[in-house]
Amino acid sequence: MSERARPPRRVGNSKSDELVFMALGGLGEIGMNVYLYGYGPANARSWLMVDLGVTFPNDSEPGADVVLPDLRFIIADRKNLVGLVLTHAHEDHIGAVIDLWPSLECPIFATPFTAGMVKTKLGEYGRTQSLPIREVPLGGRFQVAPFDVEFVSLTHSIPEPSGLAIRTPAGLVFHTGDWKLDSAPVVGRPPDEARLKALGDEGVLAMVGDSTNAMREGRSPSEADVGKSLTKIIAGAPRCVAVTGFASNVARLASIAEATRAAGRTLVVAGRALHRIIEVATETGYLPKNFTYLDQQRFSDLPRDKVVVMCTGSQGEVRAAVARIAADEHPDISLDKGDLVIFSSRTIPGNEKPVARVQNGLARLGVDLITDAEALVHVTGHPRRDELKDMYAWLRPKIAVPMHGEARHLKEHAKLARSCGVDETFTIIDGEILKLWPGPAAIIDEAPVGRLYRDGNLIVPDAEGPVKARRKLSFAGIAVVSLALSRRGEILGEPGVALEGIPAADRDGESMYDIVLDAIDGTLRSIPGKRRGDLAMVQEAVQRTVRSAINEAWGKKPVVKVLLSVVETRG
Repeated sequence: MSERARPPRRVGNSKSDELVFMALGGLGEIGMNVYLYGYGPANARSWLMVDLGVTFPNDSEPGADVVLPDLRFIIADRKNLVGLVLTHAHEDHIGAVIDLWPSLECPIFATPFTAGMVKTKLGEYGRTQSLPIREVPLGGRFQVAPFDVEFVSLTHSIPEPSGLAIRTPAGLVFHTGDWKLDSAPVVGRPPDEARLKALGDEGVLAMVGDSTNAMREGRSPSEADVGKSLTKIIAGAPRCVAVTGFASNVARLASIAEATRAAGRTLVVAGRALHRIIEVATETGYLPKNFTYLDQQRFSDLPRDKVVVMCTGSQGEVRAAVARIAADEHPDISLDKGDLVIFSSRTIPGNEKPVARVQNGLARLGVDLITDAEALVHVTGHPRRDELKDMYAWLRPKIAVPMHGEARHLKEHAKLARSCGVDETFTIIDGEILKLWPGPAAIIDEAPVGRLYRDGNLIVPDAEGPVKARRKLSFAGIAVVSLALSRRGEILGEPGVALEGIPAADRDGESMYDIVLDAIDGTLRSIPGKRRGDLAMVQEAVQRTVRSAINEAWGKKPVVKVLLSVVETRG
């Protein structure tokens, strides 16, 4: 019997067995994807995790480098976690693996390019541990009881995106991952339409599917069309051309390299992430072994009308190449009037301000800009409505569970699924446990979910963690009061006061420093000497009064810290 035709291995199928689906991230948001499929009785399920990604902090998460999912639910049951399957190598699907895998210690399954990206990231982080990554060929199939998992080739904006046909004793679930239908993807395989239709004929219990573009009519343009457009723009540019996009889009990189060659120019690469992608793409055959380019240090050696620079930083990342160029702070590359920068990307929701900051910086240098609003320089990697309709027509699932989208995307996807004849649709949020089988599907439980932050070299919690504290500081500043008391509660010396992020004076011009000192003095005088020996009470009273005084003068309540020192005195 062939590998593909092999039926799923049966396990003990008792009346208490259930097939459930849930997410610890990725439902009601775009990013931080981590999904769980559970099979068995409620108190002894086997779990299969699909993807383990990050998202990026917004303005209310100051100082955080990336946001990671809180895995406490599955960590508590990790003995029953049989594996982690990675659908593709985007950060929102693999970015948390290195930080969080030690809390899981399960086997990891991935296709060669995705496995290569995880291994490269591990080396870049300087981590010494090895991860148990089991490479699965494109279209391959493997068994981790009670799950029989088959990779099904799709297209996206990165090599080797795969949907997952997850077979269980309860039936087959198709997890799409990120996908689109592109018959000319430039690199990699086109979607395996024949296999998808065969799965539909086999019978699909549920489809858990990408909702990113569920509100957009029509079909996503092809990656090949972007290549033609970039070739025309680069050929007609009179001076230096810089292109910034998602580093992981190997097809786009290949198209830019071909457009550069056709225009008789030299390709320069600026940004560590691009070098990493080129290395892995070359090793896995998605770029030719003779793929040539120059590093950024060679930029100044080339005539300005004979160079194309591929830069990192399309999302406005402050340390990326294009942001440093826009601030005129890059050590090797500078742009000026008449040069052209192409933003071959879309702005991820939440990144509008940093992207605008970079684009305005380039405009101040006199640089011309082209974005996807002016020309076909980017296409989405996600399915629009007609592509979703094709997928439903091929698979014909009984249940549809929209994923990978904000609430509005999930709602619209569910509505479209119903119009395609799907019997049951569920728009659930992170933490809700959906029973897919037996009987009618239903939400049966809820698991704890949350966010963690990579904060420098540490992983810190959201609740009562340093990021939350910095959030408070960013809104209303901090007042620090230092007091010295004897053990008998005598006040020794003048209080010390430091104010940060707080106005210097109120609307009448009175010094905020004097307002705070008066509040401290009044509080201490109101506490009888004998009671000042209760240091905790003194500390709380001063803190409350200072905060109230500043709020009355300013209209905002700052963070207030009171430092008490007890000094031994004689007599």
